[in-house]
Amino acid sequence: MRLGVNLPQTNKYDLARDVTEFARAAEEIGYDSLWAYERILAPEDSSGAHGLYGVPDLPWPDSYSHTTDALVTLTLAAAVTRRVELGTGVLVPGLHLPFRLARSLAALDAASGGRVIAGLGSGWSIDEFAATAPRPIEERGAALDEFLDVAAAVWGPDPVSFANERYRVAPSRVNPKPARRVPIFLAGGNRTALSRIARRADGWLPTAIPPRQVGAVLAGLREQAAAAGRDPAAVGCVFQLGVRSLAEVPDAGRQPYTGGPAQIAEDLVALAEAGVDHAYVTLASAARDLKDLITAAQRLHKEVRAAGL
Repeated sequence: MRLGVNLPQTNKYDLARDVTEFARAAEEIGYDSLWAYERILAPEDSSGAHGLYGVPDLPWPDSYSHTTDALVTLTLAAAVTRRVELGTGVLVPGLHLPFRLARSLAALDAASGGRVIAGLGSGWSIDEFAATAPRPIEERGAALDEFLDVAAAVWGPDPVSFANERYRVAPSRVNPKPARRVPIFLAGGNRTALSRIARRADGWLPTAIPPRQVGAVLAGLREQAAAAGRDPAAVGCVFQLGVRSLAEVPDAGRQPYTGGPAQIAEDLVALAEAGVDHAYVTLASAARDLKDLITAAQRLHKEVRAAGL
C-alpha cells in the first residue's frame, strides 16, 4: 500500500517554515504522498444550512477558519521534495473558473515532474459557493463535470479548443502541459457521485467508511465501470483516514480509525484487504506542532511497514 500524510495548513503551525520542513521530513521517512485540502472561509453563522457539511446547525471546527490555499501549500512541498506525489484531498472545482484551475494543476504537475494527484469533490458549503463560485451550489455536480471536460481539453495536445453554453476556448496553445496524465480521484458516496467515478475517474476518494463497506462499494464501482466499457481494474481507491488523536484506546469495542499508531496500522491492513492500494492519514490534525507531527509520522510509518504494508 502506498502511504501518504497531509501537510500542516492551520495556524497552530508556523506556516512560513513548517510546510517545507515537514514535506522534507515526510519524504525522508519514506511516505509516498503529501496532501492538502481546500477551505476558503469559515462562516460565523453555522445555523441551518450554514452548518458543517450542510448539516443544520453543526458548528465548523476552529481549524477551518485558518486554512492555507491547497495549491500554494502543495507548491511549497513540491519545491523541497523530489519523489512524493502531491494530492489534493479535496479540491472543489465548482469554487473556481474551470480553465484557470486546469491550468494551475497542469503547471504544478509540470513543475513537480509529474507528481500531482487531483482529488476532487463537488462541495457542500453554501457560504463558499456564494463567495466565489461561478455557478450556484445547486449546480455543483454540473460544475464538476464541466471542469472534467475543460481539463481534458486543456491538458490535451495543442491547439486546445473547447465550447459549451458557458465558456469558449478558440483554438489556442495552452501550456505548460502536465508532465504525465494527471490521475483524478473523486470524493462522494451517493448514486450520482459513484456513477461519475465509474464513468470518468481513475478512482474513488472516500473517508470515514468502515473497511468492509469500502470493499463493497469498490466492487460495485468496478462493475459499473465494466458496464460502461472501461477496464474495472483501472478504477482505484485513495482512502483519507481522518484522525484527531493518536492516543491508544481499548481494543474492545474500538471504532475504526481511532487509537494509536499500531491501531491505525491495523485499520490500514483492513483497508488493504478491502482493495485500497493508497491511503493517507490526517496526522496534522492530531499533532500539536511541527516536532510532534514529525514524531507521529515516524511512529505511524514504522508501525504500518511493520504490519507488512
